[in-house]
Amino acid sequence: MKEMQEVELVEALKIAGEPLVVFLHTPLCGTCKAAERMLEVAAHLLPDELQMVAGNVNMLPNLVRHYRITSVPALLVASADRIDDPKIYYSMVSVERVLEYIRGVIS
Repeated sequence: MKEMQEVELVEALKIAGEPLVVFLHTPLCGTCKAAERMLEVAAHLLPDELQMVAGNVNMLPNLVRHYRITSVPALLVASADRIDDPKIYYSMVSVERVLEYIRGVIS
């Protein structure tokens, strides 16, 4: 999963075309490591056109403030058309639930 800086993420979230999943984390978060492994499994079960990237919230202060991110790990899921704001998902309990949530937003 490609790690993106704040400027790159803001631009990617503005541009319509492909669905986008942003995994928000911090480097020392143990739960984030487990969630990242779940996302790696989920990525193999999602459409190829879905772009999955990561961002360290310590380096994304404006994005965190704008989307009111309250904890990590979190997913910011944007549909391909970008008509609505990205949806935020915090409850990464299982691969199945993460897949269900992402599929619900991008479909």
